[in-house]
Amino acid sequence: MSEFDLGRTGRLFRAAADEGRRALVGFLPVGYPDVPVSLAALGELARACDLVEIGMPYSDPVMDGPVNQRAGTSALARGVRTRDSFAAAEAVAAAGGNSVVMTYWNLIENYGVDAYARDLANAGGSGLVTPDLTPDEAQEWFAASEAHGLDRIFLVAPSSSDERIASTVDACRGWLYATSVMGVTGVRAQSSAAAPELVRRVRELRPEVPVGIGLGVSNGAQAREIAEYADAVIVGSALVRTLIAAEDAGTPDDLSALRELLADLAAGVRG
Repeated sequence: MSEFDLGRTGRLFRAAADEGRRALVGFLPVGYPDVPVSLAALGELARACDLVEIGMPYSDPVMDGPVNQRAGTSALARGVRTRDSFAAAEAVAAAGGNSVVMTYWNLIENYGVDAYARDLANAGGSGLVTPDLTPDEAQEWFAASEAHGLDRIFLVAPSSSDERIASTVDACRGWLYATSVMGVTGVRAQSSAAAPELVRRVRELRPEVPVGIGLGVSNGAQAREIAEYADAVIVGSALVRTLIAAEDAGTPDDLSALRELLADLAAGVRG
């Protein structure tokens, strides 16, 4: 068994652990409510989070819940394009942060796998989270990520077999994304009871692999719960919801609620 490669992003999680806390990963889609405001919002994430997850809106977001679907659909209607993810990565880097892009794979294939990897690396991005790409079908991505020094973050779920978890870890570089619930994304009143068991199974197989837990975290208290057993807490829909509320209030560029939630979440992972 080869030693797990922490890449760029896994080292961020280890650095947080060295400080006696867990890492915080924040997600927002580029282009919502428009590209300029989304870049400003991603800059706020860069200053508050250890890693920023830049979402690429997609026309058929089957894994997204209603909050992320609304934001993504609106961003597409307002003209967001795949290349805007490079501007997003540049904005995060300019704010002193690190980023990965979370995207449906069809967008990368349409752009060109090697070309996208090249342009993302040049923009300061650190890798991709690919929810609908399995390691079995990722040979072109393996080659491009190696050529351009990008991390590969694949997903496992409570339904994943031990064999699937092991093979997924072997394909990753950086860290492993563990979805804590079955189904689409979205905030939840309580964190998933399946999450600790999934992390335990990963730890039994590969204890050295950093694990981030996502899907459902909505506040600092839930982040604190997950920080007790995972290396990183991933928050998405709750952050997007603050932007939707601002737009509905007629103040789409008001990021005060976003900052407030980020402060609560940051306190949670330090709790």
